[in-house]
Amino acid sequence: MSYVAPADFVVKLIDAGESKIKMSTRDTLIRAYMAGATLALAAAFAVTINVQTGQPLAGAILFPVGFCMLYLLGYDLLTGVFVLCPLAVWDKRPGCGWGGVLRNWGLVFTGNFAGALTTAVLMAIYWTYGFADEVNEVGQKFATMGEKRTVGYAAFGAAGWLTIFVRAMLCNWMVSTGVVGAQISTSVTGKVVAMWMPIMLFFYMVFEHSIVNMFLFPTGLMLGGNFTIGDYLVWNEIPVVLGNLVGGLTFTGLMLYATHARTLAPRGEPVKIKLAA
Repeated sequence: MSYVAPADFVVKLIDAGESKIKMSTRDTLIRAYMAGATLALAAAFAVTINVQTGQPLAGAILFPVGFCMLYLLGYDLLTGVFVLCPLAVWDKRPGCGWGGVLRNWGLVFTGNFAGALTTAVLMAIYWTYGFADEVNEVGQKFATMGEKRTVGYAAFGAAGWLTIFVRAMLCNWMVSTGVVGAQISTSVTGKVVAMWMPIMLFFYMVFEHSIVNMFLFPTGLMLGGNFTIGDYLVWNEIPVVLGNLVGGLTFTGLMLYATHARTLAPRGEPVKIKLAA
């Protein structure tokens, strides 16, 4: 599978973060738009499988196909750049600062949302014959999921908000590990296997992913879900984005960088000090 050692793939991750920060606005938006649209279609695919088979594991096993497709095509998810861009700043890459990181995050969020919303409209039309027929079983599932994961959390107050945040942290721990998986092998097969495993885990555990939710909740609203845009923002998207950011940065980006890019000398060996020339 042409495995790449951690010390080497972390350098690739830093290189990727630098390229994201320096990427043009046009290319950033296009790649983010297509990432949001592709992942949304994969979510529609997985939920359809769950509804038709009654087996949530079946949808979880097959959902990663969308994630693998978008990363093999070089598209960008917000959950991925949450991890990649700060690496370039921590590594003091020339021209990389926090202003560039925030610019990239803002553009990718915008592109992801636009792409996910486009797929939401297309799938709502698909499931209702252009809003001319009753919502089918799959569409009804999206409507009820939207209610459960907004007003359902709101019923628990602060504890509900904390639960969303924690689920989002756990989500991007796994999703960003999938992003790392794209660099862990030089073969397509190796990349796919490494990406597949953590993405399957996050989807089956029903963790909260901000880009998937950019599709799920607008779709639920269009198909008659009993919640509001405000419910979606306050009781899902905002805490999920924050949780995705914290989870990806702490459990994946910071840990990999600290131990593989800034490895300390082994115990018992003298610390080597570089003297100025």
